[in-house]
Amino acid sequence: MAIGRRLPVVESDAPREACGVIGAYLPGSTHDEAAQLAFYGLFALQHRGQESAGIAAADGRTLRNFTNQGLVSNVFRQEDLERLPGHIAIGHTRYSTTGSSSPLNAQPIVSKGPRVELALAHNGNVINAAELRQRLLDDWGVTCSTGTDSEVITHLLAWAPGDSWEEKTSYLMRTLKGAYSLTVCTPDTLIGIRDPLGVRPLCIGRIEQSGWIIASESCALDHVGAQFVRDIEPGETVVISRTGLRSIPSQVPDTHRAHCVFEHIYFARPDSILDGSLTHTSRTRMGMALARAHPVDADIVIPVPESANSAAIGYAQESGIPFAYGLIKNRYMGRTFIEPDQWFRELGVRNKFNPLPEVLSGKRVVVVDDSIVRGTTTPRIVALLRKAGAREVHVRVCAPPIVDPCFFGVDMATKAEFIATGRSIPEICKEIDADSLGYLSVDQLHDAVSGDPSGKGFCDACFTGKYPIPVQLQLDKLSLERTLAATNPTDTTL
Repeated sequence: MAIGRRLPVVESDAPREACGVIGAYLPGSTHDEAAQLAFYGLFALQHRGQESAGIAAADGRTLRNFTNQGLVSNVFRQEDLERLPGHIAIGHTRYSTTGSSSPLNAQPIVSKGPRVELALAHNGNVINAAELRQRLLDDWGVTCSTGTDSEVITHLLAWAPGDSWEEKTSYLMRTLKGAYSLTVCTPDTLIGIRDPLGVRPLCIGRIEQSGWIIASESCALDHVGAQFVRDIEPGETVVISRTGLRSIPSQVPDTHRAHCVFEHIYFARPDSILDGSLTHTSRTRMGMALARAHPVDADIVIPVPESANSAAIGYAQESGIPFAYGLIKNRYMGRTFIEPDQWFRELGVRNKFNPLPEVLSGKRVVVVDDSIVRGTTTPRIVALLRKAGAREVHVRVCAPPIVDPCFFGVDMATKAEFIATGRSIPEICKEIDADSLGYLSVDQLHDAVSGDPSGKGFCDACFTGKYPIPVQLQLDKLSLERTLAATNPTDTTL
């Protein structure tokens, strides 16, 4: 191969994560304690985004912010945290679901309104961001400098009418359409906001006697020594200041719930509590349901590590087939889809998994995976297993066939790219070269997650096409950036 030649582009088959947010309020602390805690909390949320990270901190008077591209461990040095003093901090780790991967789009984002200065970190997607960006310009003369919906949310909250957080968040929730779990920091207050649908997770915990932590997942609370208290309810705003914690209940009446069921399948860490259930337990139940729905004579059950480990354990328990590790994941490769160079991305896919011939040789293998999106990785995994000596390869998948894209904080693919688009399950089985293929049905998935096959309270639009609110199917992550010049011809920033 000639030096510098690029290998063919091969996309990862994994869905792209939502982002991770955290907030800390540590009354009585000095110097950089809150920023340090946010830093360690972001480590626990690194799986939710690897493109950029940032922390904003406040000491009661001044708000400071630091962001950069890269993993949490690469973005921050000790001296960076020391320049973020105060007892309040919020943090963010990003995968770009709206706007490209660039330093300009890193979060938290700061805005100074007529009555309040604030920094904001966002997990989710707002589908009417373009309309709201124009409203910011028309109503208040506020211009945006990035291609993200998160900046629109930040300015909208900073400039929202009203003197109280009840008034401001009520305006915000009446105006935004989509998914947003937010941590917000002012010079003297920490705020957590979850959209009325409750699409993305957000929880709260206690640390020491009077400290509070807000995070996307409860695993972040565990990592900093906080005790999980509860999920922040859909539509709820939590305001934490020197007077303590105050809850503002949802001000949007009669809103149905639409928690993302894919959080249970893939995004959340197995040690996180979602909707009252440990994710590991939910995934174990998925695997058990797969074994009942799609039994097969086999010698071993193996997971595609590591997101399918719990489900494979459940399949093995229910089927009575021994569990084994037949694939070893190179944990230091990271998630291949975030590599900026396609050549290294291709190398990452090739080196992500290594089979164990001593375990696989001559065996009839059930391989359990969390999902199949484009169908680019699965055929290579099947080929690896066969090359390592597997006599049969039977693929079992926790997620139903993915047939529609997500517009609420997950960058999966376009409808045309899904392997399930226009193909039957037997045709997909042939495409991936498996001996058999079985998916969970939508009702089987919901039964495993919540005990209710109807799926009430969950969003499963990627499997059913039934979105919790109407969406424009032409939406894509770069649409705001393409229109930025038209709405902001002078490139003025706040």
